[in-house]
Amino acid sequence: MNRDKPGARRVVFTPVDTLARVDAVVRRLGDAIDLGLLADGEQLPGETDLAAQLGVSTVTLREALMALRQQGLVTTRRGRGGGSFVTVPEGPAEDRLLARLAEWSTEELRDLADHWAAVSGTAARLAAQRTEPDDLRQLRRSLGELVDAKDSGARSRLVGRFHVELAAAAQSARLTREEVTLQTELGALLRLPLGEDEHLKDSVDRHRAVISAVHDGADDRARALAEQCVQASMARLIELRLGSADGARGPRPKEAPDGQQSPSRKRGRTGPV
Repeated sequence: MNRDKPGARRVVFTPVDTLARVDAVVRRLGDAIDLGLLADGEQLPGETDLAAQLGVSTVTLREALMALRQQGLVTTRRGRGGGSFVTVPEGPAEDRLLARLAEWSTEELRDLADHWAAVSGTAARLAAQRTEPDDLRQLRRSLGELVDAKDSGARSRLVGRFHVELAAAAQSARLTREEVTLQTELGALLRLPLGEDEHLKDSVDRHRAVISAVHDGADDRARALAEQCVQASMARLIELRLGSADGARGPRPKEAPDGQQSPSRKRGRTGPV
C-alpha cells in the first residue's frame, strides 16, 4: 500500500509555483502531512536545504513554517538536535481540511478539475490503446483496497494511487509525473468527499468502469469515464466549499442511461465529460 510513497514524497520537495509562495509552501507541506506522506515526529530538512528544494527564499520558508506552527502542524526546537518537526494534531482532520478548502476559490477548484480531468482522461485513453489485460493488476489491487478502506485518509491515498497507476499504464512518464504532482496538491482534500459512504460507493463504481473500459480497449469510453471520476469528486468538493444546503445532503447527479449527466444538470457541471 505504500509502494507509491517514495515517488510522491519526492514531489513534496520540488519547487513550488512562483505566485503566493508562502501560501503555496504551507499548502504543499500541510497536504503532505494530512496525506501521511510526512509522518508525525518526522524532521523536515534544514531551512537552507528545504528552501532550496522548494525553490523559495529562506525568508519565505520561515514565514511558511511560522504559519504551519500556528496551525499546529509543525514544531520547531532550538539547540542541538533541533529543527522543524511534523506534528499531527489530535483534533479531527476534517476541520483542518474544511479550513484549507475555504482557501480555494470555486474558480480555482473548477480550473483544477479541468486540469485533472484532462490528464486522467488522456491517461485512460492511452492506457486503453497501449495496455495489455494482464497489466491491469495494479489498478485492480488499488480498487480492491479502496473498497476495504475504512479511513478517509487511506481512501484518498488509494484514489490518488489509482490515477497515478492509470497514467503509468498509459506508458507516459510525463503524465505520470503530472498525476503525482496533482495528487500531492489535491489529495488531502479528497478525504472530505471520500469520508462519505455514498460518495465512496459512487467513486468505486466509476473507477471499476474505467478499468473495464481500459481492459476492453475502448479508448473513448475510458477517457470519458476517467473524466467523470474526476469531475464527480471535484463537484462534491465545490459543493462542500460553497456550504450549500444541497451540498450538505450530497445528492448524486442525475445521469442518462449512457452514464452522461442529464441535460438538466449539464449547465452546472464543472468541466467536460
